[in-house]
Amino acid sequence: MSEERKFIPLNIALLTVSDTRTEADDKSGLKLKGLLEDAGHRLADKVIVPDDIYRIREVVSKWIADGDVQVVITTGGTGLTGRDGTPEAVTPLLDKVIDGFGEMFRVLSYETIGTSTLQSRTIAGVANGTFIFCLPGSTGACMDGWGKLISAQLDYRTRPCNLVELMPRLHEK
Repeated sequence: MSEERKFIPLNIALLTVSDTRTEADDKSGLKLKGLLEDAGHRLADKVIVPDDIYRIREVVSKWIADGDVQVVITTGGTGLTGRDGTPEAVTPLLDKVIDGFGEMFRVLSYETIGTSTLQSRTIAGVANGTFIFCLPGSTGACMDGWGKLISAQLDYRTRPCNLVELMPRLHEK
């Protein structure tokens, strides 16, 4: 028994974490914007903030509290340097961590960059009914994260299951 499902567009906010990028040269953020719009989703907002835990947390918290934002994707700040703090900024905000996302990202990334993938601290989770994905800052990593993981899970037509069909139940107690 095959049931045809219709695509459900989502409102997705994008955050680029960088001390140096501007709207003009934010290749990863602009690539993600194009990918999500090409897939049929809507850009809810797009912001660039420096590598600062509290600035990151401020923007993500605002989107988590906004009932119109269903998904947040960040790019940058997931490495090991002293300024990389996206996981530290976002993790305390999460109600649940999606452990498999980081695990799968690193497995898929291994095919492209080998053991260098162990330097990626990409994470995902859900907070106040909002899905959050934190990707590395490279355009290639953003394309892999979107194309190999996120896009299928944000498509209601994906079988046997996807994150979109869970959305109505995220606030269950």
